[in-house]
Amino acid sequence: MQQPVRIAPSILSADFARLGEEVGAITAAGADYVHVDVMDGHFVPNLTIGPMVVKALRPHTHLVMDVHLMISPADPFLDAFAEAGADILTVHPEAGPHIHRSIQRIKALGKKAGVSLNPGTPAKMLDYLIDDVDLVLVMSVNPGFGGQSFITGQLKKIEAIRKMIDKSGRTIDLEVDGGIDVTTARQAIDAGADVLVAGTATFRGGADAYAANIARLRG
Repeated sequence: MQQPVRIAPSILSADFARLGEEVGAITAAGADYVHVDVMDGHFVPNLTIGPMVVKALRPHTHLVMDVHLMISPADPFLDAFAEAGADILTVHPEAGPHIHRSIQRIKALGKKAGVSLNPGTPAKMLDYLIDDVDLVLVMSVNPGFGGQSFITGQLKKIEAIRKMIDKSGRTIDLEVDGGIDVTTARQAIDAGADVLVAGTATFRGGADAYAANIARLRG
């Protein structure tokens, strides 16, 4: 069953010189998760942050720290991000030799495990993982940079995964990341998504605008 819509602002679009304040501001503005994009310049064409930044941000919010590891290999860094304060660790099937083992390790660390599917990765990739994951993240852009346009062809994938989740009978977040604005947020929700990652759409207009931005996305 589709859960209530939750908004996960991506700090990739925040003011990095004031990151702690920004996380505090989105917390106060009604965000549900804090989405942290970890990129290695190898698995995706950009370089962002590591466990030390997650650890530094942890005291600034009580919200779920939703950490998306766009890195390869991911396994050597799972322990460090867990210790830094991540609540959800999401990995890509292509980022290591054994995605099921990665999920097992995340669970062993006491964290929720997510799997992320790039635009070219089929929903079928989840066939033998759906009983073990807590979150499925559908990338509606090719990962690496913020501010890209939503790939509408991913809506069919979201619909397919919604059916898989409902059939499993488990409570699994269906998260969508990339090109989310008021229009595409509604399309993603209608297709079955219940967590929306939004960078530009959340942080536009400064801290005074965050609450209204989040409310509009929630619909």
